[in-house]
Amino acid sequence: MRKRTSAVRPPPAAARTGNKLLAALPREDFARVQPHLRAAQIRPKHVFHAVDEPIRDVVFLNGGVASMTTIMQDGTMVEIATIGDEGLVGMEVVFGGEIATGEAMLQVPDGEAWFMAVPAFKAELDRRGALYSAVQRYSQAVMTLMMQSTACMALHEVQERCCRWLLMTHDRVRRDDFQLSQEFLAVMLGSTRPTVNVVASTLQKAGLITYKHGHITITDREGLEAASCECYATVRAHFQRLGL
Repeated sequence: MRKRTSAVRPPPAAARTGNKLLAALPREDFARVQPHLRAAQIRPKHVFHAVDEPIRDVVFLNGGVASMTTIMQDGTMVEIATIGDEGLVGMEVVFGGEIATGEAMLQVPDGEAWFMAVPAFKAELDRRGALYSAVQRYSQAVMTLMMQSTACMALHEVQERCCRWLLMTHDRVRRDDFQLSQEFLAVMLGSTRPTVNVVASTLQKAGLITYKHGHITITDREGLEAASCECYATVRAHFQRLGL
């Protein structure tokens, strides 16, 4: 079910943003884009784009984590990618698409998001200015993330993949405690809730996390990195090289 957002409003005239793509824009470019941005607090499980539906807005998160998933015929959902404040929701538009190829949903709440209508976004990209350059860099990073995630899903154990996903989320929310349901984590890992429960219990017994009432607390970041597969370091290094 599509979740409602709170009242949508324009950002304050003097506002900058926590979104890295927008924050990196020169003052002149941001001033041109700003009138087209609409800010809203987003609730967990809000669906930004439903599969096979038209994309009307691209979304710049100022915090939290959104998931991109593909849905199989039996209803099974599998992670394609995750998005934080380093990028945007609606990458199909960047590549010329107008229909959502997967479902984009907010899974880890943390702040608000800014919406930009697709025509205004395309017009800004057509200028081949700062936003265009930033989006091109982000596109490269997303491709790396998707390719690495595909290999990770095929080759690495669910516990290693869980550590990778928790580290990526920890990087994005920049705090040790965040909301996360077992249902969502199972989707992201391509696993089942009972398996995720076993993995979470194992990590908790090892002193790496605590998990209670849908909240994760990272208690040993270095230990979690050591327990993760190589994919976390590979993707993080690529994002850093691109300045994301």
